[in-house]
Amino acid sequence: MNITYYGHSCFGVEVNGKNLLFDPFITPNELAKNIDATIVKADYILISHGHEDHIADAISIAKRTNALVICNYEIYVWLKNKGVENIHPMNTGGKKAFDFGSVKCVKAEHSSSMPDGTYGGNPMGFVIESTDKNFYYAGDTALTYDMKLIGNYRKIDFAFLPIGDNFTMGVDNAIICCKDFINCGDVIGMHYDTFGYIKINQEEAKHKFSVQGKKLTLLEIGETISK
Repeated sequence: MNITYYGHSCFGVEVNGKNLLFDPFITPNELAKNIDATIVKADYILISHGHEDHIADAISIAKRTNALVICNYEIYVWLKNKGVENIHPMNTGGKKAFDFGSVKCVKAEHSSSMPDGTYGGNPMGFVIESTDKNFYYAGDTALTYDMKLIGNYRKIDFAFLPIGDNFTMGVDNAIICCKDFINCGDVIGMHYDTFGYIKINQEEAKHKFSVQGKKLTLLEIGETISK
């Protein structure tokens, strides 16, 4: 799998030849000013919740690429009203097979409203299972005991976890998540440094993971790695 970081919580992941794009927030992000959202690839767009810092470029990219948008029902209705046509609504607990693999929607403890203030439905995380590897994209969430269900019933090869604290869990809770709940020692950090509220000490964060025998990868914006 090739993984490209577009800033904040936005990642492109190539799975079995298909491009999955998570929570597209590029154009308004000053840290991602060197990323051209008009050329970002997407066959699928997965939206965890309705906050602007996770959905800002979803409409434009969806219309340009005709990617299938996977989101909750409330976001589905909102996007339909904005002229997006290729959408698949899901909700927490649901699982669906697609041509790249399957998507399982799991609980995220957060809030959700759309950029215009309308109700955004339940926030979600996603467990992606494929013939290549399986991974967990947590979205914006607190540490919750429900995460143990992921570790108990699924093999997770790597996970995208928020580490910026303040609005989501921070580094210490992310370590508990990977060590004690989801049983995954390979974490890619997200939702940090974009705003003043979520600034972190990156070296300290990586050290904390390391002393627990876990790996924290913090990508440069625009960087691509393989898993």
